[in-house]
Amino acid sequence: MKMRSIFIAVILTGPLVSGQTLAQEPEASAPAPQAPAPTAPAVEMPKLLEFIEAPYPAQAKQERLEGKVALRLTLDAQGTVTAAEVVEPAGHGFDEAAREAALRFRFEPAKRNGTPVPARILYPYEFRLPPPPAPLAQASSASSQPEDSGSDFQETIEVTEQGPSMAERRRQSAEAVQVLEVGTVQREAVDMGEALARTEGVSVRRSGGLGSTSRFSLAGFTDEQIRFFIDGVPLELAGYGAGLANVPVNLVQRIETYQGVVPIRFGADALGGAVHLETDQDFQGARASASYELGSFDTHRLTGSVRHLHEPSGFLVRANGYFDFTRNDYLVDVEVPDDSGRLQPQRLHRFNDGYRAGGAGIEAGFVDQPWARRLLLRVFTGTYDKELQNDNEMDTPYGEVEYGETSVGSTLRFEQIFSNGLSADAVAGYTYRRNHLTDLSECSYDWYGRCVFVRPQRGILEDRPIERIIGQHIGFARLNLSKSLSPSQKLRVSLAPTRADRAGEDRQLQLAQQLDPLDGARNLFSLVSGVEHELDAFDDRFENILFVKDYIQRVYGERPLDGGSFALTKRTLHRLGLGDSARLRLSPKLYAKASYEWATRLPQPDEFFGNGLLIIENLNLNPETSHNLNLGLTYETGGRSGGDFRANVTGFGRLADQLILPISQPSYFVYQNVLKARSLGVSGAAGWVSPGKYVSLEGNATWQDFRNTSSGGEYGPFVGKRVPNLPYLWANGSARFQLSDVMSPRDELALTWNTRYIHEFFRAWEGAGQIDTKKTIDTQWLHSLSVTYVTRSDTATLTWSADAQNITDARAYDFFGIQRPGRSLFAKLTVDFGI
Repeated sequence: MKMRSIFIAVILTGPLVSGQTLAQEPEASAPAPQAPAPTAPAVEMPKLLEFIEAPYPAQAKQERLEGKVALRLTLDAQGTVTAAEVVEPAGHGFDEAAREAALRFRFEPAKRNGTPVPARILYPYEFRLPPPPAPLAQASSASSQPEDSGSDFQETIEVTEQGPSMAERRRQSAEAVQVLEVGTVQREAVDMGEALARTEGVSVRRSGGLGSTSRFSLAGFTDEQIRFFIDGVPLELAGYGAGLANVPVNLVQRIETYQGVVPIRFGADALGGAVHLETDQDFQGARASASYELGSFDTHRLTGSVRHLHEPSGFLVRANGYFDFTRNDYLVDVEVPDDSGRLQPQRLHRFNDGYRAGGAGIEAGFVDQPWARRLLLRVFTGTYDKELQNDNEMDTPYGEVEYGETSVGSTLRFEQIFSNGLSADAVAGYTYRRNHLTDLSECSYDWYGRCVFVRPQRGILEDRPIERIIGQHIGFARLNLSKSLSPSQKLRVSLAPTRADRAGEDRQLQLAQQLDPLDGARNLFSLVSGVEHELDAFDDRFENILFVKDYIQRVYGERPLDGGSFALTKRTLHRLGLGDSARLRLSPKLYAKASYEWATRLPQPDEFFGNGLLIIENLNLNPETSHNLNLGLTYETGGRSGGDFRANVTGFGRLADQLILPISQPSYFVYQNVLKARSLGVSGAAGWVSPGKYVSLEGNATWQDFRNTSSGGEYGPFVGKRVPNLPYLWANGSARFQLSDVMSPRDELALTWNTRYIHEFFRAWEGAGQIDTKKTIDTQWLHSLSVTYVTRSDTATLTWSADAQNITDARAYDFFGIQRPGRSLFAKLTVDFGI
């Protein structure tokens, strides 16, 4: 972050009256000397537009005391005071009164080259009493002006110009990234999946309610073709085994979505992009927060976090945890036989779809020390259990099938910036994951939840009992080195090794003395490395990032044969990749981006070996490759009388070979190479925030054309056809209306409306069967409405929200005809304490 400190002399004048007391900023006796002209970039001071007088402390007034409180005010890019810290206390109640008043000030924001930016200023708040009044004056109005004391003073104020926030710097960099700050979303009763689904170019689809299987899609690529991280660590190795969509949004500060071109720092072999969740990196002081959500379908969600920094030693301790529970017993439209056996439509409750998850992590270490910027050890655990209600197309209900995962692990992180322009960021960790799938069903059920008949032997998925357990030991590391070659050039190197060892068992097969396909030894080693060069030229108008990647993977697996033995499979895969990202600033408000990567994705353990739950093995997979191209244009304004406006449009192309997709089987999925596919599309977004933030309007739309281009093999008959079960046109919109200072100072009352449109799409290949008889997912319009109220005190912020989701009770389907919840109501309480 570029920091520029400017010291200027200013004159603070004007009487500040409160009751019969006076808090005065006296006049200066002489003009302040001119500060040296700042070098580029030109920085303008914030200007006070609205002053709030502080009530004179009663005890100080009675004792005829005066005081001056030095405050450090933090201003955002709209000129709102977001924090006020007492730097030089005066005591006697002056500190609290000055801080409370300053938090309600309104400024014209600081500017850099004419663009509003966040800032910090030192502001002296002075309390002065008028001279003892004459008897006539005592009977006069309390607002009468005092005599001039004749005292003059000149005060120096320091302004620290912070420049763009981290989110803005990411957006305006050459990287192909969309950034979502979740501060507003955290107030609503929505989860990570819903928050991301509102972003352009992103589709998040689920096979049911909370905790159900989700599929994340970016430019047509889905699931394992997208990599997910939290604070630079792969999400599945950080204790969040239930998937991205189910991560509690209150534990995350910012979401970064990389579209097809992924920086080397993630050490990722991502084909279609990456999603990075970043938690709160502000370690200063002490803070505690908690949230509780209650809603339809007996849903309960609880999150909590706490941190404390011992500033003299730099020792930091922070912890977080979450717990989720829901029955998911929402209404679905199904067909059930009547007494004569004929199928009749009915609307019934799901009865075996419960979900329970929880996790906790604690992190301790040292920050901001001469020998380390970060040295932190984290230990964590996470678990979830999910009932399975039906098959992949919601044709057959289940009543006794469940699956889940438990994970434990730890990470050690080290960061340091050395004096010679070299910086290091390293993390290493170990995770143990244990998956289970249990199907000991004794009955076959109907949609009423009744046992229709007792099965001759237990188990409904494979007509036999199943009790599968898979354990996986994973060790990983990420090393990133950066060297400043000059003020405008940087060189970066990354190394990311990962090793996974897997073993499992199906206890029911072993009890029957049959061959257990999970019993074979399996392990996988991968190494992703990269070199990257960054160039900033023409006074930051042009930025370019050129990179090269190398991929190595070694696979060892024992595959069961029909005769009851195992065949050993060993494979070594090696690929190279390269890419480039560029950003050209055409004007202070307009910039263009272009990015390209020849990307490679190595098959993952779950794809090779299955996950022991709903995915079976395929050891013959090949790596995926793709030529990914993005072209984008962004226009943004801020601090204008007409409000803040931002718009962007991005065109993308993907040419993929050996594409891996999950192919549906009656009860499971299996990953297969689809050979070749092509995706072309465009996405755009626009948003406007009115002056004063009273109204916020946002909208985005995405169109993509994702087609099979292979003329041979299993999918040859469908050459030129759209890949099935993927939406190709969708849009989101939102409107937010907000009022401030409604019932108390610094409170907010907001009403937010969200809508989503999804155009109909085929569930199977376009070329199979007659178009008029093909199964489709119908066009959907989904709406939600939320009301939030935020109130703040000196040390706490409380947020209440009420959400109505799918308020029209529309039939919502994501894929394979599995129905999602209808109308539902949720309430959420969030409390945040900070010192």
